[in-house]
Amino acid sequence: MPSGRVTRHLVITGRVQGVWYRESMREAADGLEVTGWVRNRADGSVEAVAQGEAARVDALIDWCRRGPPLAKVLNVEVEEASGDYAHFEKLPSG
Repeated sequence: MPSGRVTRHLVITGRVQGVWYRESMREAADGLEVTGWVRNRADGSVEAVAQGEAARVDALIDWCRRGPPLAKVLNVEVEEASGDYAHFEKLPSG
């Protein structure tokens, strides 16, 4: 991986399902040129992996703390992760 590239695993809690969160996050990631994935979890949270230039990933994490207009984000847990992603996609619920 090129220098300055990071991968982060995110768990977003609050009112984040049924509010267009995943599609909005995919659009935000595409705009920031961040790769990875996002999916709903059975516990009502949203899980994602974001990979790219550190500043762009940080900008996406900042977006995650707000989310789309109907979301009410309570918390975003961020951990280091690994993997290699070519694009950003919505995955089936897990």
